Amino acid sequence: MDLLKRKIFKSPSLSKHIQLKFLNRLSRALKNGYPLLTALEAFKWDKELIKPVTQMITSLQNGYPIDKALEKASFHPVITSYLYFSRDGNLVDNIQKSAELFSRQIEYTTKLRQLSRYPIFLFIIFITLLFFIKQSVLPSFIELFQAHPQTTKTIQLSLVIIQFLSHLAIILVVIIILITVTWYLIQHKIPIGRKVKIYASIPIFHKFLTIRTSYLFATHFSTLLKTGLSLKEILKMMLKQNNMPILHYYATLMIHQLEKGIYITDLLQNLPLLDPQIGLIFQKHADMSALETDLSFYAEFKAEEFHERMMKLIVSIQPIFFIILACFIIFIYLALMWPMFELIKTI
Repeated sequence: MDLLKRKIFKSPSLSKHIQLKFLNRLSRALKNGYPLLTALEAFKWDKELIKPVTQMITSLQNGYPIDKALEKASFHPVITSYLYFSRDGNLVDNIQKSAELFSRQIEYTTKLRQLSRYPIFLFIIFITLLFFIKQSVLPSFIELFQAHPQTTKTIQLSLVIIQFLSHLAIILVVIIILITVTWYLIQHKIPIGRKVKIYASIPIFHKFLTIRTSYLFATHFSTLLKTGLSLKEILKMMLKQNNMPILHYYATLMIHQLEKGIYITDLLQNLPLLDPQIGLIFQKHADMSALETDLSFYAEFKAEEFHERMMKLIVSIQPIFFIILACFIIFIYLALMWPMFELIKTI
């Protein structure tokens, strides 16, 4: 109950536009040699950034790391979780990468919103039309064809088809809403191990989640390797963060594996939401420098793959929806015209 209250009453995050603008400006300022606090002080010139920047400066002066400072300033978890790993790494590069990651997320949501707007509008019109046909058109047909008993069965079949389509549409909407609400309410109670199994069983979703998890693991691992941390120290850092629960869970499994004296290669190749290629990269390199290079290159490859797949999926939503809707319309058209054809045959 307390968790639910925190989710409902937590302070609203900044607009995505402001967050992205802040990250891009901070990245440029740090690249030009500005110290972090000096750059933040300069950002107070922008009225949109005064409040978050002031909050950040206060947090940093009180000893909080940058990810916690951003979190207190209501920045998105995608940004704060990414910058958690910059505590011991290259802050400038990580800010730039987090800006790119957040920018692409904004691109996906904006594109999805634009492409889904028209299909949703058509779906509402279709449901309204279906209801009108069921309540007004079909009863009129039945009255019209009462004098022709041979068409009665055809009209009744048409009524069954239209009722089936209308009930199917309503049931699908109700099921989607129930699943969404139920998952939102109970997800925090499900152990992460069980969640991973559920995610891995969802046909299309698990592919995208595997690419994303593999990218995050590879990019953060390669970033921390640059700082000279050992394998176990890196896993402990992943264990301390809570914004990426799958990485947290996998870090726990890997640490237990290392404590048993077993290298993590076999485990990496068998984790459900992690690309087995990562295990092969670890198996290939004993040298940490070569491992860091390969993981960094692999992370870039996965970022490109995720972007391409996501854009293809988003772009394909409209055609798939239109094909389904067209099939429904054809069924309704046939259901209405069939009795007319039957009547014509009797004339």
